[in-house]
Amino acid sequence: MARTAVITGSTSGIGLAIATAFAKSGANVMLNGFGPEAEIAAIIERLKGFGAGVAYHAADMTKPAEIADLVETAAKTFGTVDVLVNNAGIQHVEKIEDFPIEKWDQIIAINLSSSFHTMRAAIPLMKAKKHGRIINIASAHGLVASPFKAAYVAAKHGIMGLTKTAALELAEFGVTVNAICPGYVLTPLVEKQIPDTARTRGITEEQVKSDVMLKFQPTKEFVSVEEVAATALFLASDEARSITGTHVSIDGGWTAQ
Repeated sequence: MARTAVITGSTSGIGLAIATAFAKSGANVMLNGFGPEAEIAAIIERLKGFGAGVAYHAADMTKPAEIADLVETAAKTFGTVDVLVNNAGIQHVEKIEDFPIEKWDQIIAINLSSSFHTMRAAIPLMKAKKHGRIINIASAHGLVASPFKAAYVAAKHGIMGLTKTAALELAEFGVTVNAICPGYVLTPLVEKQIPDTARTRGITEEQVKSDVMLKFQPTKEFVSVEEVAATALFLASDEARSITGTHVSIDGGWTAQ
């Protein structure tokens, strides 16, 4: 029986790359995210081309009931949930004193609380069959901070704590829980930050890329979405069964400094 992977925020960027990698591996994939209907339909068709079962659920990651229904629907559609990848995320760049309260609430809800809600729904399914993989897409900002990203940094640090706690709770049930901490990946989320960061810091967009983003990555290169996807695939494998409660950094050396 094919494995089933639920991947939040998987209609673009890192999430789509992870969904593609799992579909190529023969897993059933439950997609989730926003986007034009035609675009999502095209993604579904493309992933089905790998021979995988593919479904889509439009759960809003700020709404716990919809998040629970996402996991429940995946289990009903494919029989089980073997892999949960918490990837959904948004960003806002601003000084703390000017940070909009509604943006803080939204980022904490989507980048942190949604992972609690998906895990709360998926863990009983995984415990019942004594097997499962939970992979939380954190960030280098789950380990270190940058200015003007208070909510994002707080949420990603929270994800690291949630990952460790869940790993300890599930250690005897054959379920591993790990985080992936990418550095700067040139996704739509990151591209949207560039003009905001330029405005906030009073510099050009090119300077944002070279002097703000890649300044901290000794390789001076953006991480690719495919690298993150390959790591997720490994953490979901049988060979990774003893890796739990930890993180894998993919940051070009950023957090080595």
